[in-house]
Amino acid sequence: MDYVRLGNTGLQVSRLCLGCMSYGVPDRGAHPWSLDEADARPFFKQALDAGINFFDTANVYSDGTSEEITGRALLSMTSRDDLVIATKVHGRMRPGPNGAGLSRKAILTEVDASLRRLGTDYIDLYQIHRADPKTPWEETLEALHDCVRAGTVRYLGASSMPAWQFTKTLYLADRHGWARFVSMQNHYNLLYREEEREMLPLCREEGIGVIPWSPLARGRLARPWDEATERSRSDEFGRTLYDESARLVVDAVGAIAERRSLPRAQVALAWLLAQPGVTAPIVGATKPHHLDDAVAALGVHLDDDELDSLAAPYRPQPIRGFV
Repeated sequence: MDYVRLGNTGLQVSRLCLGCMSYGVPDRGAHPWSLDEADARPFFKQALDAGINFFDTANVYSDGTSEEITGRALLSMTSRDDLVIATKVHGRMRPGPNGAGLSRKAILTEVDASLRRLGTDYIDLYQIHRADPKTPWEETLEALHDCVRAGTVRYLGASSMPAWQFTKTLYLADRHGWARFVSMQNHYNLLYREEEREMLPLCREEGIGVIPWSPLARGRLARPWDEATERSRSDEFGRTLYDESARLVVDAVGAIAERRSLPRAQVALAWLLAQPGVTAPIVGATKPHHLDDAVAALGVHLDDDELDSLAAPYRPQPIRGFV
């Protein structure tokens, strides 16, 4: 396993991050495909054995049970000091006007709740899951800074938003002397490359780590276009992200995979890992070969002609994934 710094920080993270959205009580929340704790634990061990030290979850995944499973599994298998645990805040966790969002009240309530569920006294990377248009950025950023000052959070990260908005957060943090966001978790893969226009150049210029979500486009890049899975049939959010125009890109991945005698997932991940500024794609795993393919992709090097043939069929897309 290779390790790299997260942006301009000194924090060393594995080149792959295990996304833990797939682990949680299946009838809690919006992810009926989630694996319960007994079925999830082998994937944490497989990840650790492969050298992965970076794990991403969120308070809202499976109504908090993803955090519970992630914390219990990891802390039973290795030392807390050897882990980089990331979670998120923003989504609705309880009824009422203050049960979601990025107000000071919501953030301070939810960071404590996440710490309890994870079973740890600090979070390595605390990320805003989306922007909150109902709360002034100054309030959100100062509350997050106070979490860092209190020692309950080590670093701060953000997720999908327009580049102009992310620029504003960096400006305000610098202006007030608050802790900056050090990472951007954005929607980026071969089927959705709109981030290349502004967000990725901004992150490179500002030294922000990039940890893309859905690097395989909800599995679309790992199988033929017309093939469905149990998850894709029940993934309402996933249906909003990609349309028929992506078929040609999927076909291009398949062509290189066949020529190279490689799984499609390895080809698609190798392309993403080759993109400037990408720190660690967040990979999901519900079958052992998912992690095997992700780790193997680190050793797949595509030549310039292959990279060009994968990029060529792409057509500009509407902005997707910000909400």
